[in-house]
Amino acid sequence: MRQPLLKTGETRVWRTYTGGAALDVFHGRPGENGSLPEDWAASTTRAFNPGREELVEGLSRVVSLPGEPYLADVIAEDPEGFFGKAHVGAFGPKAGFLVKLIDAAERLTIQVHPDRDYAKAVLGSDYGKTESWYILGGNGAAAEPCIYMGFKPGITRERWKSLFEAQDIAGMLACLHRIPVRAGECYFIAAGMPHAIGAGCFLAEIQEPTDYTMRTELVTPGGLRIDERQCHQGVGYERMLDCFHYCGESLEETLARYRSEPMRVLETAGGTVDSLIDRRQTDLFSMSRIRASGELTLPEESCMRIFIAVEGEGELRAGGCAMSVRRGETVVARADCPELTLHAPDGLTLLACRPPQGAQNP
Repeated sequence: MRQPLLKTGETRVWRTYTGGAALDVFHGRPGENGSLPEDWAASTTRAFNPGREELVEGLSRVVSLPGEPYLADVIAEDPEGFFGKAHVGAFGPKAGFLVKLIDAAERLTIQVHPDRDYAKAVLGSDYGKTESWYILGGNGAAAEPCIYMGFKPGITRERWKSLFEAQDIAGMLACLHRIPVRAGECYFIAAGMPHAIGAGCFLAEIQEPTDYTMRTELVTPGGLRIDERQCHQGVGYERMLDCFHYCGESLEETLARYRSEPMRVLETAGGTVDSLIDRRQTDLFSMSRIRASGELTLPEESCMRIFIAVEGEGELRAGGCAMSVRRGETVVARADCPELTLHAPDGLTLLACRPPQGAQNP
């Protein structure tokens, strides 16, 4: 069996909004905001940035292997080892999911992502962009970090189109629920639901492996005019408006449906595991939070896992392989990884992210 654990490097990506200082600090250096506010963790998905096509943005390198090859190339050499025999035919050379760290110094533009039916019919893609957010904390850019998500009751396509054509940003924001957020909270963002990350949010995102984003603001809050291809992904504004699901709900209904409560699945003397995103919300991916405070042994799993250290430091041990990990680092465990033990006498918190299973993946 090949090395069961691989460490990938920081993968910063250009976006239309500013941020990144909290990411710098997360990775152990002084922070500075700029145009690289996202870190794509163990990514096999290339970013869509018109005008920057000559750059290979979004693909992570394996820093624990000689030559630091792209993770996508390493997976392509042995997809069965990464995805498991039962799922390799469905996954192909992609991981089937994408994990990001997002640091927003300004509010992101109001946007929506396609569901799989829309992605297939309009964009020719097997994947849409359902996603979930785990709030890591604030970044000092706003006293009260918040998110915007979901239409309020009564919002129609006609009204939304009118607000969009007028570029009435205040009017569009008023159609959405504004929700203050705190570290440790988790939200499920269904494809087709309008949303925006507010200024001051530092969060981890797990999603389907595409960069499809439909934006209804032609100029960002920071004053950047957006390439129209980044607004409608090349399909035109009318078809962009079809990407939204016009089904409004009250704030109480929205929180009940889309704010995910942690579910304890393992508790031992060495630590705990809480499920954050699972089949309660979707079959497209899952995320759990692992808190180790000594020796914590995790059950074997027959799928690839991406571990992001969000606090503390320790060591991951599996199959004779021992790999140190500290806050800001990302480790990939192959599907054929044997029983995994965390050694963290001083405390270690990990987010564990998993791909879809079997028939749910294209």
